[in-house]
Amino acid sequence: MTNVAIVYYSSYGSTHAMAQRLAETAAKQGAEVRLRHVRETAPAEAYESQDAWKAHVQEMAGEPVAAPEDLEWADVVVMGSPTRYGHVTSQMQGFLDTLGPLWAEGKLADKVYTAFTASQTRHGGQETTLQAFHTTFAHLGGIIVPPGYTDPVKFTDGNPYGVGKVTGASSELDDDDHAVLDHLVTRAITISERLTGSAAA
Repeated sequence: MTNVAIVYYSSYGSTHAMAQRLAETAAKQGAEVRLRHVRETAPAEAYESQDAWKAHVQEMAGEPVAAPEDLEWADVVVMGSPTRYGHVTSQMQGFLDTLGPLWAEGKLADKVYTAFTASQTRHGGQETTLQAFHTTFAHLGGIIVPPGYTDPVKFTDGNPYGVGKVTGASSELDDDDHAVLDHLVTRAITISERLTGSAAA
């Protein structure tokens, strides 16, 4: 059984919905899944001033919070963050900064890593956000598995680096979003199983 950690930050719920879909699909593939959100670190006056952000913070209260040990446990790590000026959020970066002790012990290397993101506009920094994740994965010694154009569904979101959701028209996931998310996590699990020799002959 492949261990899949899905670690993400979400402000308004879009990357949360994406993470949930990834978790459901991974479980259908027979994986053991840990779905973990990154703790909100913005000051209360920031998120309480925006209804959607405040509502999502309240929704996530009591849900499992990401810890470095979740990555150590995993064979496959899928990380997600909204874009912030073409980069991951400060909340996600803060979580990444806690990985130093495990990184120093080499415990985050030799795992499959892949990523997803969301932005309000089509050219809102999705590719650079995913590449920022890739840079971190490289430092961890991870095996970066982008989706590329390995399935025709990738021509719907046009993003070979990971999965990107454009939320401007609608933040709701549609069938195309589901298809590219399913492909992303299925591909990551398949590659991991090939590397470990656990795939069925």
